[in-house]
Amino acid sequence: MQRKPAVGIDADHGIPLLAPEMMIHSDTHLLILNKPSGLLSVPAKPPGPQDCLEARAKASDPGALLVHRLDMDTSGIMVFARTKLAQRHLNWQFERRQVRKTYIARVAGVIEADEGRVELPLICDWPNRPLQMVCFERGRAALTDWRVLAREANATRVELRPRTGRSHQLRVHMKAIGHPILGDKFYAPPDVLAAAPRLQLHAQTLTFMHPEGGAWTTFEAAVPF
Repeated sequence: MQRKPAVGIDADHGIPLLAPEMMIHSDTHLLILNKPSGLLSVPAKPPGPQDCLEARAKASDPGALLVHRLDMDTSGIMVFARTKLAQRHLNWQFERRQVRKTYIARVAGVIEADEGRVELPLICDWPNRPLQMVCFERGRAALTDWRVLAREANATRVELRPRTGRSHQLRVHMKAIGHPILGDKFYAPPDVLAAAPRLQLHAQTLTFMHPEGGAWTTFEAAVPF
């Protein structure tokens, strides 16, 4: 019989269990969670914070296995495996860029075009890490497709589809085309940072082949802004 992840408080280890609103789906092979903005995906290096979505997932379900990550300030959907076989299957899909991801963002300014593509190579800005930057000489290929969903007075809501998975890819690409994401403490100028109480970037959907049977499956986390 399928075990259900626990919710509540793990008093023995001092790590909160998964809140009910974080639970999207669970089955024998998968645990699909909605990570809130401000929560790490994995523990920080000691003595940094150890509370993170991975720790909460393991406190609720000791068999939960990490597959991928989101930036701390980004909210949205994350998949954990519940068996080693499922983890290998999902890792294989991520490594081969077979997993389809969509993000929703609110960016500064009004984008006039309805859709477009950003293809700019990225590299770590080492003196200012964890910041990333565009580098045509040594950067790794990075590709993002975008589509306008709505235009506001001084902002635009867009759907972002990363075709690669570089660190901070969406944040750097939006800045590079002149439309940094609202609330971005790393890449936005002060007025754009102050325009939202949190980073306006949310991982909305994941589409992948289910480890059991191989059927294409889509999971969604509701956009909180």
